[in-house]
Amino acid sequence: MAKARRPAVVAARVTEVRLPQLEEFGGGALEPDGDYDGVRFAGLDLGGQQGSGARFIDCALTDCALDGTQLTQARFVDCVLEGVRGVGADLAGASLRDVEVREARLGGAQLHGASLTGVVLRGGKIDYLNLREARLTDVVFHGCVLSEADFGGARLERVEFRDCVLRRVDLTAVRMKDVDLRGAAELDIARGVERLAGAVISPGQLLELAPAFAAQIGVRVE
Repeated sequence: MAKARRPAVVAARVTEVRLPQLEEFGGGALEPDGDYDGVRFAGLDLGGQQGSGARFIDCALTDCALDGTQLTQARFVDCVLEGVRGVGADLAGASLRDVEVREARLGGAQLHGASLTGVVLRGGKIDYLNLREARLTDVVFHGCVLSEADFGGARLERVEFRDCVLRRVDLTAVRMKDVDLRGAAELDIARGVERLAGAVISPGQLLELAPAFAAQIGVRVE
């Protein structure tokens, strides 16, 4: 009797964000709990501004500086963030749904406890990304570099890594379901290699991770 094949990993479900005609931001500073609908923020320095709890719907943030910008508990729906840059942007507890992040260059971005659904991160480089205790569903990392990203305690479901680089990633206590790592150009796991249950890797990646797997179960290779 033929052995039943296990189903393939379920792909992330993402759609292209299509923005309506946008109105240019009228200036001033972001407002806590502000409402922004159909607004374009272009070439602005939003560093240090307080936008906690703000709602962004059908918005574009293009070439904006986000150094220390406070966006905790903010909501982004059907938005495009392109060329954003800065250190220490705080989006802890934020909600991102149907969002595209393109060519971002960020350091120490805080998304711990955040919810990402239908999100595509395309290109760019993010150092020390904090996704601890975050929930990622239908998320694609495409052609980006993540250096020392922290996924500790996060839940990942239908997440894909396509032609991207993962350096010194922390997977401590992560939970995975239908996570596809086969397309990662580089997969370097600093901690939590034992938490890969629920992920799919390639044979080549298995060979590269073999020393880490052996160390995890106490096997010496000499």
